[in-house]
Amino acid sequence: MAATHRGTCFCGAVEIEVTDAPVEMGYCHCSSCRSYSGAPLVAYVLFRAEDVKVTRGAELLSGFRKTEMSDRQFCRKCGGHIMTGHPTLGFTDVRAAAIPTMRFEPTVHLNYAEAVLPIKDGLPKLKDFPTAAGGSGETMPE
Repeated sequence: MAATHRGTCFCGAVEIEVTDAPVEMGYCHCSSCRSYSGAPLVAYVLFRAEDVKVTRGAELLSGFRKTEMSDRQFCRKCGGHIMTGHPTLGFTDVRAAAIPTMRFEPTVHLNYAEAVLPIKDGLPKLKDFPTAAGGSGETMPE
């Protein structure tokens, strides 16, 4: 049986629970993630959508949907980023920092063609997304 992990937004008003093993952990370098987070890349933990539940403070969640592919969720009280739903794919990515009891073990870099911070860590660097998510699946050199 997979472990259950709980996490919160920055102020703790919104609590989430994730169950089962993540599908993937990695970094996204796309301009949307960078602009939304104010960082050169975002660390994410991808779960099947049904494995992510809001257990407290759902009324404080707000979101922004730039495209049909990504529904970014944040706490209206503190502004803390929590997760991004990907309804067309059936996945939800949770910000790695939002689930502090889960060990972050990245396996891939997404949208590396848009990277502004080159990282040499030996992980695969995908030009965009895996083919299963509608991308080219092409890798790039470090």
